[in-house]
Amino acid sequence: MVLLRFLLSLSILFTLSLQASVYALPTSESRIIGEDVEHEVLPGDYFQALAEYYNVGLLALIEANPHVDPFLPPVGTDIIIPKRMILPYAERKGIIINLAELRLYYFPPEEPLVYVFPVGIGREGLSTPNLISVIGDKRKNPVWRPPSALRQRYKEEHGIDLAKEIPPGPNNPFGKFALRIGTSEYLIHGTNQRMGIGLRASSGCIRMYADDIEWLYHNISIGTQVKIIDQPIKMSYETQGRKYIEVHRPLSEFPHAKKSRMSEAVNAFLGESISNAKIKKLLEEQQGVVYALK
Repeated sequence: MVLLRFLLSLSILFTLSLQASVYALPTSESRIIGEDVEHEVLPGDYFQALAEYYNVGLLALIEANPHVDPFLPPVGTDIIIPKRMILPYAERKGIIINLAELRLYYFPPEEPLVYVFPVGIGREGLSTPNLISVIGDKRKNPVWRPPSALRQRYKEEHGIDLAKEIPPGPNNPFGKFALRIGTSEYLIHGTNQRMGIGLRASSGCIRMYADDIEWLYHNISIGTQVKIIDQPIKMSYETQGRKYIEVHRPLSEFPHAKKSRMSEAVNAFLGESISNAKIKKLLEEQQGVVYALK
């Protein structure tokens, strides 16, 4: 029986990921979608493989399970796969990328659905900007032409001259598909570095798993709206006066003015319960999972 479960675990982890998480849109009065999944760790499990299989970000998986070793999780441990979420504060239209939660939401036109993908974003010092734009171009097998500033930085960091043009293939960091945001230098693209999904690891572009960007490439059109936002704390009033909150770790460049305004909104939402020790711990731990406030 143990051998059977071990082989089953291996077969799962070496298959393709589960693709995008697709959810029916809730009513306009509700903003919660999905349900968290509980996974019992089997021999051979580790967080990167589980993140790819369940199609969640690596950092999201780590933060949802802060007391579990992501490289050697103990066999038999139950871990949370964060698949329940509160929709961001934004119009349900086109593509919304919430930097703080490292997720991309796609709302197809005239369909009551939302597709959710984990993404990688710009690392500290090369942050992905907040913006409102559209998909300006779609490219299959894109050529990578690193800008001069990036080539100079690569030379300083690695002592190697980076080629001015990288053709399609395994060495191309754009993968097989790319979507340009407006006419900017920022792309939503695949990657040849799977560990970068769900992390702050890029030079500012949005990275996706190969299967995810291929799906998106074939299912959206040029002109689709793209909105990039930064909302580390999401809140929702649900039925019968129940309140829910989802707290992510804010980006280090998150402006202090925005923090203050967000704190005022959080204070108003939490009311008297903000003094509750459990709520304080929740705000400090920033696990990125949805909690009901009683």
